[in-house]
Amino acid sequence: MLEDGRAGFGREEGPCMATASTASITHSDPRAVPAALVKACFVLFLVNAVFFPAAFFAHGWIYDDKGLGIPTDFVNVWAAGKLALDGHPAWAWDWDIQKQVQIEVLGRSYDGNFAWHYPPPFLFVASLLAMLPYPVAYIGWALASFVPYLAVMRAIVGRGFGLLLAAAFPVVLTNTLVGQNGFLTAALIGATLYLIPVRPVPAGICLGLLSYKPQYGLLFPIVLIAAAQWRVFAAAAATTIMLAFVSWLAFGTDSWRAFFEWMPMFSQAFLVEGRAPWGKLQSIFATVRYLGGAEQLAWGLQWTLGIAVAVTLALLWRSRVVYSLKAAALATGILLVTPYLFLYDVMVLAIAIAFLVRVGLRHGFGRHELPALALVAALLISYSFVGAPTGFAATLVVAGLVLYRCRHKRVTDASTQPMRNDELIRI
Repeated sequence: MLEDGRAGFGREEGPCMATASTASITHSDPRAVPAALVKACFVLFLVNAVFFPAAFFAHGWIYDDKGLGIPTDFVNVWAAGKLALDGHPAWAWDWDIQKQVQIEVLGRSYDGNFAWHYPPPFLFVASLLAMLPYPVAYIGWALASFVPYLAVMRAIVGRGFGLLLAAAFPVVLTNTLVGQNGFLTAALIGATLYLIPVRPVPAGICLGLLSYKPQYGLLFPIVLIAAAQWRVFAAAAATTIMLAFVSWLAFGTDSWRAFFEWMPMFSQAFLVEGRAPWGKLQSIFATVRYLGGAEQLAWGLQWTLGIAVAVTLALLWRSRVVYSLKAAALATGILLVTPYLFLYDVMVLAIAIAFLVRVGLRHGFGRHELPALALVAALLISYSFVGAPTGFAATLVVAGLVLYRCRHKRVTDASTQPMRNDELIRI
């Protein structure tokens, strides 16, 4: 692990500060964690920690008061794994067959579908989980994927406060409640960004593993080319190809054929017909549709925003802006360019915030930054009450914070400097 204060990004603490002016700093010691931030995170952590045992024993999580499984996202993972273990991996993409398995494990039927739409390599994870009883797999998946997320957040922030920040993030509750993979997605993106400057091959491997959600890798080729990170690019490509090949050996050609054949139906259902309420999706596309806008307008704005984000990131990653801000910008941009984004995937926003906090702990926080982060938390929490794309609004706030920091041309990027041996220590 890399030394606190220099983790993976070279020296960032030179005379060039990532703040608007010394007048905007909220405290005299820039390396001290603001008390208000610690207290807010501790309260949010307590809410997350208390909620799940309380919900479980109140029959509001995993099983209801009749002992029947509560229909939620994780059931499609377990069902897909069960089909793969039974020798029928291609059936995982068939909505009708999937639902039959889900009804069997839940002991009940339900309206709609929890469809499986991941590429075949993710069947390895599903198969491992399906070897366990459903409730054990449910809880085990949340815990197992939470650990690397915690580790990555700790590494990015550079001190123990990163663990509290990670556990306090409001989307932790949503992701765990539905048994989704937001922790894994955030961990892989965070690890990739953390490792790029000093461990390009492991960074590329993490990026290749992210291919189970290819929509979140779209911006990486752009920034890697812009920054001439060819080793990361090559390692990611090799990892992706290897995963595809191994999954083909394990699950056969039919699984890949099923994946590609069912994708148009999936896209039609969720991005055209809106089978999931538009308020559940956290993109500009979904926001326009939620507000009653036409599909053509929604796609036009989505493409416009996507192109703007891609161009901005390409320029930013070629600039001398400090690496932590480049990483924060990319983590935020990933969430802005995809139309298909549920709240649990907004876990990636925690990575962007961790990089911002890293900069703030080095150089001090602007007076506007802590209130803005409080607004982000409020927006994410409010989703449960309003059912609107508040996650998209939260992402825009974080994007604004990143751009505000980046606009100061005095900020230079020392991440291209070689790391010295004495900058690497074990934790």
